Amino acid sequence: MKEPSSRKEVKAQENQEESWGKWWLQTFAMALVFVGIVTLLFTFVLANDQVSGPSMQPTFEGNDRVIALRHGHVDRNDVVILNAPDEPGVLYIKRVIGLPGETVESKNDVMYINGKKIAQPYLKNSLMKGDEARGDLYTDDFTLQSKGLGKKVPADSYFVMGDHRDDSKDSRMFGYVKRSAIVGVVKFRYWPLNRLKGF
Repeated sequence: MKEPSSRKEVKAQENQEESWGKWWLQTFAMALVFVGIVTLLFTFVLANDQVSGPSMQPTFEGNDRVIALRHGHVDRNDVVILNAPDEPGVLYIKRVIGLPGETVESKNDVMYINGKKIAQPYLKNSLMKGDEARGDLYTDDFTLQSKGLGKKVPADSYFVMGDHRDDSKDSRMFGYVKRSAIVGVVKFRYWPLNRLKGF
C-alpha cells in the first residue's frame, strides 16, 4: 500500500531539516577547531604585531603589520620584536647587529664586528643619503666601551639597532637585549598590501 503523497513530503522535509542541522553542526565544529588552531598558533608559534614609530624606517613604517616567529634562531641582521628593556609592557622592533661574544664598533658610517667591516645593505636609502649630502653621519661613531657596555656582547645577549640610525632608541641607549626578551623574529609583513614582503 502506497503512503499518501503528503506523508512522503513530510518525511522528505524532515530528512532535509535533519541534513541541514547536521551540516550546520559540522560547520560550527570545524569553525571552532579552526579558531582553536589559529589561537594556539599565535599564542605559542607566531606573533602578530603592529609597527609604531620611525625607528625602523624605511624598512618598516608606522602601522605596518608583521608576523614574527616565536622561539626562532636569532642571527645577525634579523629583525626582531622585543620587550623594551626601558619601558615595561612596550614592544620594540629592531635589527640584530652584535651577537654574543662579539665586539661592535661604528666609524665613519661603517660597522665593524670583531674588527671586520660588515655590509649593511638595508641602510642604502634616502634617509642615509640625506645625511651624507649634509655632511652628517647616519650612524654616530661609537664602540661598546664608549657606551659603557664593556668590551664584548655578553653571553645570551644581543646588540640591536634601528635602521633609522639617527632616530632610534636602541642598544646604544638601553644596552644589551637578553634572548629571553626577544618575542620573535620578523618573517613577513602583510600590511599594507602594497608592501607585502618576507624577511
